[in-house]
Amino acid sequence: MIDEAVLIRPSNKRNGLTLTLAGGLGLIIGLTLFLSGSHLFAPGIVCFASGIIALVLGGAKLVEPEVTVKLSEEGVTYFHRRGQLFIEWQNIQRVDQPRVSQGLDTLTLPYIGIKLKQVSPILECISLRLAAGLLTEQRPLLITASAQDEDLSALESQMCAEFTPFIENNDRYKGVLAMFGHRCRILDSHLGYHLFISTDTIDRPADEFLRLLRDYKQKSSELL
Repeated sequence: MIDEAVLIRPSNKRNGLTLTLAGGLGLIIGLTLFLSGSHLFAPGIVCFASGIIALVLGGAKLVEPEVTVKLSEEGVTYFHRRGQLFIEWQNIQRVDQPRVSQGLDTLTLPYIGIKLKQVSPILECISLRLAAGLLTEQRPLLITASAQDEDLSALESQMCAEFTPFIENNDRYKGVLAMFGHRCRILDSHLGYHLFISTDTIDRPADEFLRLLRDYKQKSSELL
C-alpha cells in the first residue's frame, strides 16, 4: 500500500509577495522623486527601474502554482502555470539528474529527468497551451544538447522533423503535439530523458526528491 499523496511545492515561489510589494514601493518612490525636481531625476530613475524589475520578478513568482509535483499511487502529476501533466508510474522507465560532458569533467544539469517508455500517453493528456510553453522553456536544454553533439547536422535534421507528424504505435499527432513529441525524442536522444523538471521548482534537494520518486515507483510496481 502506498502512503498518501505527497505534494512538492516550488522553492522559486518564495518571497514573491515581498518582491511585488518592494517593486510597487520602488515605483512610487521613483515617481515621487521625479516630481520633486530635476536634481532628483537620477535617483528617481534608479528607484523606478529597480521597482519595475522587482515587480516583474515578484509577479512571475506569484503566478507560479502552489504545488509543482504531486506523487500518488497512480503516478506523477506535474503542475505548471500553463496547465498540468499526468505521468503513470508504469510509463516511467527511470528518473535521475541528467549529466553531460564538459571537457574532462561531468556536469550535472539542474533538472530532474524522466525517461518514458512511450511518449504517446503524454501527448494524449497534455494541453496545447502547456506543450507550447514547455517547448519554449526547453531552449536551454536544446543548446546543451547541441554542445554535446559533434555532428550538428544530425541535431538540425531532428529539429526540422519537429514540423512533421509524430507517429508512435500507429498513433499520429500533428501541430504543437507533434512538435512536442519530436522534442521529447530529441532530448532523450541527446540527454537521455524525455521530460525535465527544473530543480528550482522543488522544495527539497534533488537527491532527496529522486529517492522519493524511486520509492513511489517501486511501491507501485509491487502493487501490480
